[in-house]
Amino acid sequence: MIVAGEVESVGRDVTTFKPGDQVFGMDGFRAGTYAERVCWPASADLATKPANLTFEEAAALPYGGLLASHFMRRLKVHSGQHVLIYGASGAIGTAAVQLARHLGAEVTGVCSTANLDLVRSIGAASVIDYTTEDFTKTGPYDVIFDAVGKGKSATAMAASRAALGRDGVSMSVDDELPRARKADLLTLKELAESGELRPVIDRAYPLEKIAEARRYVDLGHKKGNVILTVTTPDS
Repeated sequence: MIVAGEVESVGRDVTTFKPGDQVFGMDGFRAGTYAERVCWPASADLATKPANLTFEEAAALPYGGLLASHFMRRLKVHSGQHVLIYGASGAIGTAAVQLARHLGAEVTGVCSTANLDLVRSIGAASVIDYTTEDFTKTGPYDVIFDAVGKGKSATAMAASRAALGRDGVSMSVDDELPRARKADLLTLKELAESGELRPVIDRAYPLEKIAEARRYVDLGHKKGNVILTVTTPDS
């Protein structure tokens, strides 16, 4: 579950947060549900909300940001590399583009025609429209990261090795199940506050329109994140 909101109450032994604190975070990568309130253990990946972000923007950071952080680390992305992000306009892809750029890599994003400007705006040095160009005929790249998942990318990624350099590496977001890390969440917070990481939100829906939001997400064409907002009686 991913949240951003205000702490309502804490257990008597909790010292990290206090009622009224504005926080954001993610309780692991397991599937959850949608709710107005959550009760998390003190060990959850929770941090003070970036001061310059709204709750909606903060809620758009943890899922894609934490997954992208894990794979950028596993792929050992560093300065001077040429990195290709396949699916650069989704929740994971938009975070991966920005994190790879932050690490000093030259980033190429692959997305559809409608999202070319978006991917450029978040730091991709070049963008490939997969509807008109075969990215496997470009390169060579030091790193190729599939941020979409094999269910949708298998055909496109089948020949991706042709685009890798001699010692290049490729990985899909489906290749392993990462563990969320508090240190990564704190890094996302710092990058957001410095302006180096911008959360991308496609649409926001009130909680009572969850079915409509779910139908939109299931279309498979969202840009970045879809956010659910909760209105409390006193807000």
